[in-house]
Parts: sequence; C-alpha cells; structure tokens
Amino acid sequence: MWCSSEGAGRAGDTYCTTVGGSVEPDDADLEAALRREVLEEIGATIGPVAEFLTLTEPRGTTTVVQHYFLADLLEMDLARRHGPELDDPDTGAFEPIRVEASRPAVAALNLQPAELADYVLGHVEAWRT
Repeated sequence: MWCSSEGAGRAGDTYCTTVGGSVEPDDADLEAALRREVLEEIGATIGPVAEFLTLTEPRGTTTVVQHYFLADLLEMDLARRHGPELDDPDTGAFEPIRVEASRPAVAALNLQPAELADYVLGHVEAWRT
C-alpha cells in the first residue's frame, strides 16, 4: 500500500491519505482520472483497478463523492511527479511512503479520512494475498 504524507496546512499535523483529485474534462472516466492522478502525484503507473469504497459528503449545494481504488503499483519514478499539489506551499510536504499491508502498519498511520482508515483496517489482511 502506498500513501502520501502531507503537512495538514495550518494545523501542522501529519497525516496520510491516498492519491486523489478531481476528474478533469480530458479524463475519459474515473479510471482515467485515477491513472492521471497517480502519475502526477507519485510518478507511478498501476495495473488493473478495483473500486473498494465510495464516500459521499453533502457540502451545501454540492455533494463530494470520493472513490477509492485498489491497484498494484507497477513502477514509480519520483522524477515524473508534477501537478498543482506539488507547487502549492499550503499543502505542506507531499511525499510518497511505502506502507506494509498489515493491520499494525496501517494502524500506526494517521490515515484520513477516518472512514477510509476504518475500511482499510478491516480489509488489509485480505488484500495481502
């Protein structure tokens, strides 16, 4: 499992999250957006993907939907990273870290959002096979 460790802006707390972002007009679908974000944020390519969690959060007049996918990391080259997240000083440090696929390793992270952390803790052992 890979996650990105980011400074939490003004709060200064360190937390981990997954690669993420929005679907851009040039993205054919969610999977295309995922592959673009993975390349931008961690300079990686991934194999086949499977969606494992969807979170929906109403925010006033809009609703934010977050899709989480499981995929094998095929290759990663940090020199290929690019995008607005890396250029924005308000995001803090934004570095990929490797995390063992085990309950103790995941539990040691401040994985956000909490719903994602709960789901991963409940399923990470099964993903190891």
